[in-house]
Amino acid sequence: MGKAKALVDKHEKQVDQGLDQAGDQADQRTGGKYDKQIDKGVDAAQRRTGEGDTSPR
Repeated sequence: MGKAKALVDKHEKQVDQGLDQAGDQADQRTGGKYDKQIDKGVDAAQRRTGEGDTSPR
């Protein structure tokens, strides 16, 4: 687990972008029906992988 955490910490911006893309795909596939839940899950994952969302909006 230590190596994975180090890799995530080193590439935090890319991880956040990947989580955003995954959330966008899930939202698209569900037709926006679960938008709030998906956003909440993406935000929680981003908090666990570092300082939170590093992507500009």
